[in-house]
Amino acid sequence: MGNLLILFIASLGLCLFVALLYVLYNYWWVPHRVQFIMSSQGIRGPPYEFTHGNNKQILQMQKEAYSKPMALTHDIFPRVLPHVYSYIKKYGKNYLSWNGVQAQLVITDPELQGDSLVTSESEKRARQRKLANYAFHGESLKNMIPAIIASVETMLEKWKGKEGKEMEVFQEFGLLTSEMISRTAFSSSYLEGEKIFDMLMKLSAITGRNMYKAKILFIGKFWEPADEIESDKLAKMIHDSVMKIIKQKEEKVMTREADNFGRDFLGLLLNAYHDPDEKIRLSIQYVVGECKSSYFAGQKTSNSLLAWTILLLAINADWQDKARAEVIEVFGNQNPNSQGIAKLKIITMIINETLRLYPPVHGVVRKVEREV
Repeated sequence: MGNLLILFIASLGLCLFVALLYVLYNYWWVPHRVQFIMSSQGIRGPPYEFTHGNNKQILQMQKEAYSKPMALTHDIFPRVLPHVYSYIKKYGKNYLSWNGVQAQLVITDPELQGDSLVTSESEKRARQRKLANYAFHGESLKNMIPAIIASVETMLEKWKGKEGKEMEVFQEFGLLTSEMISRTAFSSSYLEGEKIFDMLMKLSAITGRNMYKAKILFIGKFWEPADEIESDKLAKMIHDSVMKIIKQKEEKVMTREADNFGRDFLGLLLNAYHDPDEKIRLSIQYVVGECKSSYFAGQKTSNSLLAWTILLLAINADWQDKARAEVIEVFGNQNPNSQGIAKLKIITMIINETLRLYPPVHGVVRKVEREV
């Protein structure tokens, strides 16, 4: 019995020692080694803190930035990304940052962003890009104009009852862009896409509040935080909802209610999913993933652009008058059409200036898959 106890204690001690070595290697040695190698190449950055990286410092910077009232100014960089703003001033345009134990090379120099960020071009990947380019090409978008007009008319009809009242346009444009994407990319009504948008927004909120929380490797195996459980549940529900829309399209073709899967984005994806050539055939996981990305990325960016455009027009009344005059000159009392839209030079200038001042996407993430 004594020998068994000694063996148990020795085994426990050995396990703890191995675990300690593992933690020290991954959470101390590797980050410091990476930091040293990057520093020797001229890439500096905020020092790594054990397990947390720079997360605590970033959260504190954000808390301070968001706590202060903001004037009506276009200088929003220090407010939106206070940590990036601070680190650029201290370490230069390109620096090394730490999300927990994960090293992140932040590149803000436009000259270094180009071919180096392009992903590998396999035959399948090239096909995937071609599908997306075709679905959202100018010629393809022409066919979507009637659906977009219908969505806008529905929104404006609802606005008639709110004349003279204060209105949250960001929320209103969220509903509009959601319906437009449902109609144009997936040939479904907003009612079918409403659940997906709602779940994606919840998932986005969970991701946002956990973005800079450090994760300890072993703890996750024994205890799962409530946010992680909720995000897994939402991810499954989103997958099931997208699959329902996909099945509806497939059933229409199988029952000959429709001749093909359609020329919208989902239709093109389904054609590629059913392609007889296995080399370029898309997996169902990819199809579902692209649907989720289109719903989320397309809606959020369009919503942001519309809201900021309205704000800029509200505080620049002279440009509002110019924009209105141009629209009346080109279309009169008629609905917009593709030929007329191409002639809207002032509107195009306003949209481009809004994108310059308030870009909906402030960064692109690339993951290094192998040592380089």
